[in-house]
Amino acid sequence: MQAIDEPVSSLRRALGLLRILSEGDGGGMRLKDIAEAAGCGQPTAHRALRDLMAEGFVEQAAGGKRYRLALDFFVIAARAGQAGGLRELARPALLRLSATLSDTIFLLVRNGYDAVCLDRIEGPFPIRSFTGDIGGKVPLGIGQGSLAMLAHLPEDEREAVIRFNMPRLLDRGFLDEAALRSAMATAREQGWVNLNTGLIAGMAGVAVPVFDARGRVVAALSVGTLAERLREDRLPNVIAMLRSEAEALGAKLNPFDVALRYPSRSLSTVAG
Repeated sequence: MQAIDEPVSSLRRALGLLRILSEGDGGGMRLKDIAEAAGCGQPTAHRALRDLMAEGFVEQAAGGKRYRLALDFFVIAARAGQAGGLRELARPALLRLSATLSDTIFLLVRNGYDAVCLDRIEGPFPIRSFTGDIGGKVPLGIGQGSLAMLAHLPEDEREAVIRFNMPRLLDRGFLDEAALRSAMATAREQGWVNLNTGLIAGMAGVAVPVFDARGRVVAALSVGTLAERLREDRLPNVIAMLRSEAEALGAKLNPFDVALRYPSRSLSTVAG
């Protein structure tokens, strides 16, 4: 009986470790913390992690001292959860917003310390943007969609991004850290970001964060347009439309969608 029970016990332990890792952040978890959360010794946890790594479900983060869920895990979970990923789910919302507002609409996601343009629907007005075309990226904190995501990250992640990105933001013409923190506080308080900073002459934008079912920010919907089209008389309606689409999109998201953690995998399927 012992020989029959042992594989079941090992399987349950491995599944328990996957659940624990799913609650961690992108930087991974230490073996000590994983074992403590699982209620087992470090050698036991380490053996289970090695098996999960051999199957491609777990990987070691840079430095080799932390463990996190690997790409194969997200691929399998995404396939099981739904056929369409974030880009496919969001495309109707982007089309509706662009048609209704007659402006360019962006879908942005976080990729480490950057914001990546995962999709874009062109409006009738010629505009310039920080991210440019699909696949373009900027440091988190530059542009309205990027700032909307940064402002709503958990505090420890937000602080790590600020420390890493502040020199990059200064190189792009951002004022200073005090201005960044003030803008993030405003974004958290009002739930949206409206930028008309002059960094791109004549351009303005507004963005709202997209949250998943657990309340984590995973993306941003953003409007890029001419500054004269985001004045006080029009801005509230634009924000209301963005928020409505963001809430509807967030309710449909599969938390294991590969695009949420590995945007390049989704972008690789974009033709041209």
